[in-house]
Formats: sequence, structure tokens, C-alpha cells
Amino acid sequence: MPTAAYAQYGEDRKAHRGGRILTTTLLPARRPEETTAGSRWPLSGDYRAVLVDLALIFFAVLDVWLYGLWLEADPVPGFPAVETYQVWLNWVAVGALVLRRRFPFITLILTIPGFFVGWAQLAAMIALYSVARRYVGGWQTGLAAALVWLCRFVAWPPQELIDRPASGHFHSAIYGFLVAGLPIAIGLLAHARQELSDRIIELAESRERERVLHAHAIRADERAKLAREMHDVVSHQVSLIAMQAGALRMAVADAEHKQVAGTIRTLSTRTLDELRQLVSVLRTTEGNQPGVDELAELAADAGFEVSVQVKGPVEELATPVSGAVYRTVQEALTNIRKHATGASAAVLIDVDETDVLVEVRNTAAPGPSAQPLPSGGHGLVGLRERAALLGGEFSAGPTDEGGFLVSASFPKQRVASDVD
Repeated sequence: MPTAAYAQYGEDRKAHRGGRILTTTLLPARRPEETTAGSRWPLSGDYRAVLVDLALIFFAVLDVWLYGLWLEADPVPGFPAVETYQVWLNWVAVGALVLRRRFPFITLILTIPGFFVGWAQLAAMIALYSVARRYVGGWQTGLAAALVWLCRFVAWPPQELIDRPASGHFHSAIYGFLVAGLPIAIGLLAHARQELSDRIIELAESRERERVLHAHAIRADERAKLAREMHDVVSHQVSLIAMQAGALRMAVADAEHKQVAGTIRTLSTRTLDELRQLVSVLRTTEGNQPGVDELAELAADAGFEVSVQVKGPVEELATPVSGAVYRTVQEALTNIRKHATGASAAVLIDVDETDVLVEVRNTAAPGPSAQPLPSGGHGLVGLRERAALLGGEFSAGPTDEGGFLVSASFPKQRVASDVD
């Protein structure tokens, strides 16, 4: 006889093994918006981001100002004096750093003239770091690195480049790689650190959710055991009393004895009815189980693009079947968020005259995925057991397009008690 824990976790998954119910109402594991690639505006983040921006701008200003004072105090023989347009381009490069969080690539473009004809090298390196931080592995990072390297390699005015010896060209090329490579390395390191921090937060939330649901599993299993005990022992004894009372009523001839036997039988029958109602309550898991009508809210809270298409009379689905459809979609979306970051998903619910078909298909991840979250590997197994319990079928596997497909079918009116 299936218990409440069997209906939710599968017969092999006992309460002490931490079987889980996927839900979006307990500690949703989603990445905070302010932690995705940094705050777009300094003032929209915390005070640390503001202090970092002010410090970077301060050092960029200091770099341009001190080097300008140095050139005025000790001009290089044979080189023309500093022009006004060079000074202005330097300060434009420094001022552009205010936009580096919102428009990192445009900020880099604005710093290039000041670095090329002037000496705003630090401002260009800061802008290159912002580009590498935002566009990890993108063409913007490669183009920005090439521009910074050229600014460091090509001299201004052009006559200096022509007169420079071969050893000077090699020296400038090497330092160009250092000037362009250091901000990219720091940007990649910061991105990796942010990803690791987000994964740790998500893992902590997942563990807390598992702990809460583990307690729910234990409580549901204990309720099922109590219901089984009452059904197998108490109801059996009460049934015997009712049978004996009925036999006694037929055997005795005295009217008073017949009345007593009838009263015993009536009370026994009433007790059986009340006991049956109590057992049904104990064998039912906690109420308000989600169903097909809550799929839209589930898709909205998924944290990525999810389209939901519902066909047929979903209102005719039995409550256990509707709950199984919801749990199937929920587990599939959870797996997509864990293992295919950046992918989109399409959910199809198709109800015909006898069955309901559930399909959750996701596209391939747009880029290399970060280290996946640890998983017990029981999610798809639990869905397969749930489908078998309801007399349905379940399948899951990769698609030809590089994505993943989770498919399940259930009878419209099948309930868990049908398999008793």
C-alpha cells in the first residue's frame, strides 16, 4: 500500500534519505539582480562599488595630472611641446570613466584618443578592465585589448615611431601586451569570483530548501505510518465488533438484547466511518498542492525566458495528475537553471480525451556553463516514479539541437489510490 511519502518521493526514497519536493515558495534560488556583472550604475549598488569607482577615477586623475606636471617641468629634448588638444583628450578620457559601468565599451573608445596622443594610460586600462568584466570572452574584449595595445605600441607624434630602433619596437610590443593583458586578467578574475560567490549563495539556499523539505518528508511518512496502523489494526478490530454485534442481534430472542446488539452495531459502523475519514486525512499530504493553473506563475519566477502553451481542457484533470504535471515542469525548469545557464525553455501541456502530455524543451546554453551545482541525481528518478505511480510514462534526454527534452504523459483521471 503506497504511503504519502511514496506518492511524493517514490518507494525507494525513504524519509531519512532526504527525498525532496520541488517548490518555488520556499527560499527561491535566484541570483540577485545587483550581483549580475556588477551594478550598471555606481549609485545603484552598495557603498563599496561607489568607493571603488571614486578611487579608480582619483588615480586616473592623479596619473594624468602628475605626468602633465612632469612634462612641463622637464620637457623631452627634440619633442614638440604639449598641445592643448592633448590635454583636453586626456581629461576626456578620465571623465569618461564615470560611464564605465553602464557603457563599458563606449568608455573604452572615449579613452583611446587620450591614450594615443596623450598619456591617459591608466584611464584606458581601467576602461579595458570594465569591458573584460562585462563581455567575458566576447569580441568587444578582443577589440578593446587590440586598441589598447596599439596605443601603447604606436608612438605620437608619428616621427617617433619612424625613428625608433628595432629594439624599441620589441620593447614597446612587450609592454603593450602587459598594459593590455593585466586589465583583462583582473577582469576575468573578478568575473570568476562573482560567479563563485553566486554559486555559493545558490547552493546555501538549495541546502536550506532541502533541509525544510526533508522535514516535510519525515512528517508525511509518519502520518502515512499512523494511517496504516489505524487502517490495519483499529479498523479491523472495530469491524469484528460490528460483525459480532450483528450476529448477536440475529441469534438472541430477547427484545432488550436485540436492541443492545443493534446499538453496538450502529456505534461500530459509525466509528468505522469516522475512522475512515480520519485515515483519509492522515494519508493526504499537506493541502493546497499546486497544479496546472499555477504554471504561469512558475514560469515567471524561473529566472530565465520560459514560454508556456496549454492545449485542451486542463480543468478536467484529476488533482493528483494536475500536481504531477506541475512537479514535472518545476523539476525540468530547476535543472535548466542549474545546468544550462542562459538557455530558454518552452513548456507544452496538451490534454486530449484520455491523456495529458507534458513536454519541457530547452535550447542549448549560449556559452560554456559555469561549474554546475551539486545535485543528488534524484529529480528525474522521482519524476519517473511519479509517472509510474499514476500509470503514465516518462522520458528525458538531449535533443539534436543541443538542448534537453523532458517528456511525460499521464491519464487524465488516474489517482494514486488506483495502484493499491
